[in-house]
Amino acid sequence: MKDTEIIDLFFVHSEEALRQVQKKYGYLCRKIAWNILRNEQDADECVNDAYLVLWNQIPPNQPNPLKTYLCCIIRNTALKKFRSMHTQKRYSKELTRVIEHFLDTLGKEKRTMFVKRYWLCESVKEIAEEYGITEKHASVKLGRIRCKLKKYLEKEGWL
Repeated sequence: MKDTEIIDLFFVHSEEALRQVQKKYGYLCRKIAWNILRNEQDADECVNDAYLVLWNQIPPNQPNPLKTYLCCIIRNTALKKFRSMHTQKRYSKELTRVIEHFLDTLGKEKRTMFVKRYWLCESVKEIAEEYGITEKHASVKLGRIRCKLKKYLEKEGWL
């Protein structure tokens, strides 16, 4: 099917338009997305997102040539996803570093209690028993550590 015929199908909101785009350019779209993302699932998701963008942009746009227009959409969608994934990883690593630095400021007992509760997901009851204190006392200590962490994150510009 010619690109002009596919575009005409978009203008009448026929789902056949997407089937024809996928049939004609699906391999190219996946290849572009794969080259940027290097992950099959992310590439498939990116292609589907790009088809949605195409569906929403035609009409009113009437691209000529359709292939170039679609390739730009795929490329931009994949790059946006790539940046988002890598920004989240970088943010997460930086936050981890800040929390580790905070934990270094605590004494051994408080640091261990915090890690057991919020990293190893131990119950307050288990922690209290291990340290020979009441659940209420353990809960108060953990609450104070959380308050310190909040102040530390505020000082570091994370909150």
